Amino acid sequence: MAGLYLEEFVVGHVFHHTLRKTVTESDNMLFSVMTLNPQPLHIDFDFAAKSEWGKPLVNSLFTLGLMIGISVNDITVGTTVANLGMKETVFPHPVFHGDTIRVETSVVSVRESRSKPDRGIVEFEHRAYNQHGDLVAQCIRQAMMLKKAD
Repeated sequence: MAGLYLEEFVVGHVFHHTLRKTVTESDNMLFSVMTLNPQPLHIDFDFAAKSEWGKPLVNSLFTLGLMIGISVNDITVGTTVANLGMKETVFPHPVFHGDTIRVETSVVSVRESRSKPDRGIVEFEHRAYNQHGDLVAQCIRQAMMLKKAD
């Protein structure tokens, strides 16, 4: 597996993910339509042009999914049992069409499961930045991760 096992995570380690993504109008429209989100700030250029932003905002849930998705190949592909939750999710700066997103992930905590000996829980802090270095999203995520087979 390309993902890391529970024993391989070290508290305080920061992953600087090399995968990046430039967000397109199509990404934003497709995500908004697929999730039945009719918010005109995302899908109505005329409405958005009259807002304080002057143009459409990228759907923040797309940004959240992209931030976590970018991290998967480096740390959790094939070794995650389940996401357990996300907290302290913030979007301090908007994302617009054409912004390029990069992500870094810190390991906040690591512990073995109290009930299942083959796994444990890792708490990650994900941070996403645009091409100008502005923090656009941040969250704490708990993931149930496999341990190495004995």
